[in-house]
Amino acid sequence: MPLPLTIAAGFCALVSAAGNLQALAGATLLARFRRTERSADEALRLSDRAWPAVTVLKPLHENEPLLENALESVFTQDYPDFQIVFGVQNAEDTALPVIERLRKRYPRVPVSVVINPQEHGPNRKVGNLMNMYGEARHDIIVISDSDIHASPNYLRHVVTSLEEAGTGLVTTLYAGRPAAGTLVQQIGACQINHNFLPGVMMSRFLGRQDCLGATMALRRQTLEDIGGLEALVDHVADDAELGQLIRARGENISIAPTLTHTTVGEHSLSDLLAHELRWGRTVKNVAPVGYGLSAIQLPLFWAVTAVLFRPNAWWTWFMLLLTWLVRALGSRIMDRATECPLPAAIPLLIARDWLSAAIMVGSARGSRVAWRGRTVHIARRKRNSASCATSFQAGATHRSVRS
Repeated sequence: MPLPLTIAAGFCALVSAAGNLQALAGATLLARFRRTERSADEALRLSDRAWPAVTVLKPLHENEPLLENALESVFTQDYPDFQIVFGVQNAEDTALPVIERLRKRYPRVPVSVVINPQEHGPNRKVGNLMNMYGEARHDIIVISDSDIHASPNYLRHVVTSLEEAGTGLVTTLYAGRPAAGTLVQQIGACQINHNFLPGVMMSRFLGRQDCLGATMALRRQTLEDIGGLEALVDHVADDAELGQLIRARGENISIAPTLTHTTVGEHSLSDLLAHELRWGRTVKNVAPVGYGLSAIQLPLFWAVTAVLFRPNAWWTWFMLLLTWLVRALGSRIMDRATECPLPAAIPLLIARDWLSAAIMVGSARGSRVAWRGRTVHIARRKRNSASCATSFQAGATHRSVRS
């Protein structure tokens, strides 16, 4: 066998081994995080402290799978004084009847609903938040995505973390929750729970402080000091931009000791691929080097590639078998830690890694994605600082649209 192919197979095997170690370390860190969460829950149960009032901002767009279940988890927070502000941009939005049912079910929860079609910039979510912001009554602002399922102590954990010295922003980890348990949804959740989450845990362990946009909690004064929501509206990756602005102030981004879940509701493989491709291209534009290095999170892809380079070598097949076993073990640990079993995805781990590799290739080579019925292009926009952000430009008209 030619030496170059042996070297290539050996390189792929080494990357696969590194990916195995990263996956097991990340799964172990998440299991430890959940133990910390249980301890923090017990400390909250014994606490009799006073709690500051909180405003939760929930930007919505249409009735999504499990939307009522996700929103109800905010209505049922074990927190003494909080307000929920919902925002939509269309009076016919199908999320409005869901809100109305929940308001009737929980009449004691203060709720405001803002219906405002005004567009402020490329980011549709932030534009919606700008329309909602005037209804916020309290000094602690929690921005939470529509599809986030939270534990009853979610707000208590977020506020406790925000009160830590030096903290300017609080975010939360999130795991994928299949809306109906279909194979496609389990494969989508597998990417979040088995690949993304271990990577987040390892990066946090190594000192990175990323903002995960599912939850972004900060004080009103902090938000106004960085330029308000207006400072985010030109950036598709508003969470990354907010994190950069907070770190530039010398403040920390804390992860609250509570695991949330995000709904994975795609009905078809094409929908899932479009979602992951949009996400991949956005992350690639924000952090191209980090996104490229995340290929280490696909150990089965590298193990299979090693076999393709050296199909007659026993050690490549041994590495493939070992990697599958390690990947399956790590996935089971993650399933227990996230309380979200994905039995149909476990036998398809090789296919999942190759699908993720294909998404990375597609993210590197293109900029066009489908988003809420529109075809848009992602373009990197230079900033005065070394960091970059992304913006959407729609079709031939080059009119910016909101994400």
